Amino acid sequence: MDTARIAALLQPFLEPSLSPSQLDQISTYIDLLLRWNARINLTAIRHPEEIVTRHFGESFFLARHLFPKSVARTLLSANADSTHPPATSQLPEPFAPHVLDIGSGAGFPALPLKLWAPHIRLTLIESNHKKAAFLREVARALTLTNINVIIDRAEVLAARPDFPRAEVVTLRAVEHFAAILPQAVTLMAPSATLALLVGAAQIPYLTTLTALKWCPQIPVPQSHTRVLSIGVH
Repeated sequence: MDTARIAALLQPFLEPSLSPSQLDQISTYIDLLLRWNARINLTAIRHPEEIVTRHFGESFFLARHLFPKSVARTLLSANADSTHPPATSQLPEPFAPHVLDIGSGAGFPALPLKLWAPHIRLTLIESNHKKAAFLREVARALTLTNINVIIDRAEVLAARPDFPRAEVVTLRAVEHFAAILPQAVTLMAPSATLALLVGAAQIPYLTTLTALKWCPQIPVPQSHTRVLSIGVH
């Protein structure tokens, strides 16, 4: 898909815009998604432009709120000053947050989040073997590093005390939302963030099923029902 068209379609969701290399990666990702989707059911959305707005746009909208670029620029410029942390690519592990995505499916929002914030350590949980194979193929094709795809169910991992908890947990369009929400909270580290892309009808679950402090919901551009909800311990 033409990268100029991708940039135009993503404009309502992003500030600032993406780099040419990021747009090239998205184009490659779309090609892979369409090719694999002909064989396994990764997404019901088949039109490339709708894939950009519905999947990539929503994912990057979450990414820019979790990791604002102004913060990244501050970190990158601070390495010249010994009183501040070094550049993002040189940050010690505490500055590279562990992000855990539950029910990754076709990779949204997790893989666009990695494109937006390459410094994160990303774990994708996907119980379907074929979808997990697709996620690994995308990571390989886009030369993404610090990515771990785990073939398992979130409730199984949440029950394991030895499974690493994450500083950021993301969740989008999963089945049995009410059942998985408490598991997502269990997978959070202390003082962690839970970021959800959900329909407005699911909002009541947030306060009844969790003890998190929820920020005001942020409407997703070009949607009448989708919102971004962010909760913290």
